[in-house]
Amino acid sequence: MMKKKVFYPILSTCLLLSLAACSSETADVPKEEKASENVQEEKQTTKVQSSHWSYEGETGPEYWGDLDPANAVCTNGKEQSPINIEMAKTEKDDKIEKLKFNYTPTNFSLANNGHTIQGNPAAIDNSIVVDGEEYMLAQFHFHTPSEHEFNGQGFDMELHLVHKSANNELAVIGLMIKEGSNNPVLEQAWNVLPKEVTTKDVTVTEAIDLIGLLPENKQTFRYEGSLTTPPCSEEVEWIVLEQPIEMSKEQIDLFRQIFEDNHRPVQPLNDRDVDIESSM
Repeated sequence: MMKKKVFYPILSTCLLLSLAACSSETADVPKEEKASENVQEEKQTTKVQSSHWSYEGETGPEYWGDLDPANAVCTNGKEQSPINIEMAKTEKDDKIEKLKFNYTPTNFSLANNGHTIQGNPAAIDNSIVVDGEEYMLAQFHFHTPSEHEFNGQGFDMELHLVHKSANNELAVIGLMIKEGSNNPVLEQAWNVLPKEVTTKDVTVTEAIDLIGLLPENKQTFRYEGSLTTPPCSEEVEWIVLEQPIEMSKEQIDLFRQIFEDNHRPVQPLNDRDVDIESSM
């Protein structure tokens, strides 16, 4: 059973902002003055992040904890994400309630924040219910290659659907993406992917039906983790679907032309449990 989390306003601000950035790379982002946390939460991440971390070299994942004292948990944390999910070591927990999706076709706009392509909903009308608590969809974004691994095996990409509760808790769905058929649900978004850092979101011409993105088998893995970008704050509830979805080679290659590699390597599991919830 997942342990109940207590969030504080400043921590939740950090969490939402960094997870919104939770994917990034390639483009060199100009260093800006740090705004207050409250102002950053208002603006979220439709503007370029002011931090100078990256996915390579001296500002890459290995050094995130050294770049800023606020990032210390990137190095010292005990519940960091992503992880390698070893199937044989997962545990069935009958107390976990089945995950409920309340998704409806929604208009989105896209931002290139220098770290990833992020989809921002025009209305807050998508949610999930996790163990009786509702979390509203705040944004989605992509990583390549995948951040989570199954039995040491990664995937071509990973989609993160970031949700926030009324108590400022975060629940993130991780959806693996493998090369295969063209993905029609994301086709209109892919037609307008912003190749450069944006100062204004790009509108997707048609509504995106997120429920259509989900695989037929909705078995999930649950564990307590963190943001996968600085400041790597913990107490994030991760919900990783076992069955991957597909995107065509052309779709994957188009994203990689913008972000060649924007993933954090897997982190130690330490003494955490990975639970299984089956909702076929």
